[in-house]
Amino acid sequence: MSDVDIGYWGVPLAMLGGAIRVSTPFLFVSLGECLTERSGRINLGLEGTLVFGAISAYAVAFETGSPWMGVLVAALCGALFGLIHGLICSLPKVNDIAVGIAMMLLGVGLAFYFGKSYVQPAAPDLPSIALGGWSDIPQLQAALNVNALFFVGILAALALHYLLKNTRIGLYIRVVGDSTAAARAMGVNPDKVRILSTLAGGALAGIGGSYLSLYYPGSWNEGISSGQGLMAVALVIFARWNPLYCCGAALLFGSAGAIGPALQSVGVTSGYHLFYAAPYLLTLIILVITSSPHRLLSGAPAELSITK
Repeated sequence: MSDVDIGYWGVPLAMLGGAIRVSTPFLFVSLGECLTERSGRINLGLEGTLVFGAISAYAVAFETGSPWMGVLVAALCGALFGLIHGLICSLPKVNDIAVGIAMMLLGVGLAFYFGKSYVQPAAPDLPSIALGGWSDIPQLQAALNVNALFFVGILAALALHYLLKNTRIGLYIRVVGDSTAAARAMGVNPDKVRILSTLAGGALAGIGGSYLSLYYPGSWNEGISSGQGLMAVALVIFARWNPLYCCGAALLFGSAGAIGPALQSVGVTSGYHLFYAAPYLLTLIILVITSSPHRLLSGAPAELSITK
């Protein structure tokens, strides 16, 4: 069946494929921020981690010819950024927000500096899995051509949910996020838990960055992130600090970001640019709602800075 035959049915199909493609970095960054915030710390530096993960993955994939090696290095770089953030925030009288902004600027600045020589070279892409082979509709085949990292992100969400709900490590993270005093009474070192949580959260954000440069959009440029690391903070609030809900929230943000390209794919030539702002509008609405006097933050860790 040709593109013309399905007409405007191409919009939901394009949004389906776009939601999966656009949501993957949101998913990884939101899972990283969810873990960090459940320990009672907020990391606004994940935007810088995301961008630096993108350039580190792209550079390593180009130099080695292996996109998976690029993903691994991006995760290690993200873990390093998370470790630095965690160590600095463990010092007395240090503000999480200020450190996060500084780390964001550092990550973006380093990425732009080291990325100048990788604007033109083409690195190998991450593999995708063709789930639409059963159909002869090209649009459906394209929508169901899913990158492997999307499934890795779903598995990571399931694993993180199990970790937080059913393991001793998850109990320590939740206790530290709810009460530093209670954690110390249990013999748990809150600083150590928060540092490790921030480290792991940074690693997940780095993987999200690798997806941007190695699959969608699949190249390196200085505007590659478009603020997705910052929007992840709103996404985590919307998901009520639940890793499983982060999957649905990421798909929602992803579908919002796919509206403009979906309209363009069916020949809408005017006005579709406005829909590119949909993810930012959604972020603003969520922040306004969660900042109301009633504050829909029932699942928020008590020690989290943004809830005070």
